[in-house]
Amino acid sequence: MTRRSAPIIVITGTPGTGKTVHAQALVDASPIPLRHINVGELVKEKELHDRYDEEWQTYIVDEDKVLDEIEPLVADGGLILDWHTCDVYPERWPDLVVVLRCDHTQLWERLEKRNYPLNKIQENNESEIMQTVLEDARESYPEEIVVELRSETTDDLESNVSRLVSWIENWLRDHSGGGEE
Repeated sequence: MTRRSAPIIVITGTPGTGKTVHAQALVDASPIPLRHINVGELVKEKELHDRYDEEWQTYIVDEDKVLDEIEPLVADGGLILDWHTCDVYPERWPDLVVVLRCDHTQLWERLEKRNYPLNKIQENNESEIMQTVLEDARESYPEEIVVELRSETTDDLESNVSRLVSWIENWLRDHSGGGEE
């Protein structure tokens, strides 16, 4: 695999955990240019789905189409992939997988504010309690690249972004110049 000039960071978590807010804050704070791809929005914009499910108020995603759309961007790196699932990406893509976590009561309130239907709120809340996204990440990627972060307060957001900026700086230092991979 060719060397990338910038890392690929996956920010994942149950809907409502703050993925998009974190991704945008990281783009703004990053020492290098990063491109934030909100995969859920990409699915809608590029019609990377089979249909819309009215009951669950969600698109039935065609994961192959999603991967085909993102693949050409992976070579150079410098991506933040923001989506509620992560195990669809090939293991070789991410340099870091950030799983955002939130107290289930707070998560319920966030999803209610989004006007999610009750069945969707219940399913997502159960997913958060059962650590579904975290377990998927741990099963799909090397242990050393999966990081679990709390996402409940503004202080959490600021601390997480600061930690991720430090991680990017270290990645750049470790991947600069010659030497072996």
